[in-house]
Amino acid sequence: MTSPEMVTRTGADDFGSALGSLLRSYLGGARESIEDVPGGPRGFQVLAIAATGSCRNQASIAENLGLDRTVMTYLVDDLERAGLVERRPDPADRRSRQVVLTDAGRATYDAAQATLARVERQVLAALDDEDSEQFRSLLLRATSALPTPADESACTGDRPGPC
Repeated sequence: MTSPEMVTRTGADDFGSALGSLLRSYLGGARESIEDVPGGPRGFQVLAIAATGSCRNQASIAENLGLDRTVMTYLVDDLERAGLVERRPDPADRRSRQVVLTDAGRATYDAAQATLARVERQVLAALDDEDSEQFRSLLLRATSALPTPADESACTGDRPGPC
C-alpha cells in the first residue's frame, strides 16, 4: 500500500516534471520568435512594453525589467540602431525619454507574437480549444496569486514577453 506521503511526493514530482516539460518546449519555440531582436529576450521585452504602453518611460521600463539604467541605455541604443524603437521626450517629464515602437518595431513585435501564438498552440496541441483556454485562464489565475516583485510597481501592466 502506498503511504499518503509517497502519493503527495509523486504527485509533486509529476507536476514539476510536466510543468518543466511544457516550459522547455515553449521556450525552445519562443527563442525562434526573438532570435533577430537585438538584446534577445530583454530586447523583446522592451518591444512588448513599448507596444502595450505599460511603462511610461525608459527608466520605468528598466525598473520593470530589473535592469540597471546603464544596461537599459545600451539595450535601447541597440534597438534604436536596428530601427525598431525611437526615443521621444516624455511630455510629463521632459528630462526622461519614452521608448516608442517604429513601424519596423511594430512589424517585428507582431511577427514575434504570431510565432509565439503558433508555439503555444503546438505546446498545447493535446488540448482542444476549450481546454486550452481553460488551462491559460487557470495558469494566469495561479500566477496572479504569487508574490509581486517590487520592481513591477514601476509600470501599469503585467510583465509582457515570453521569457
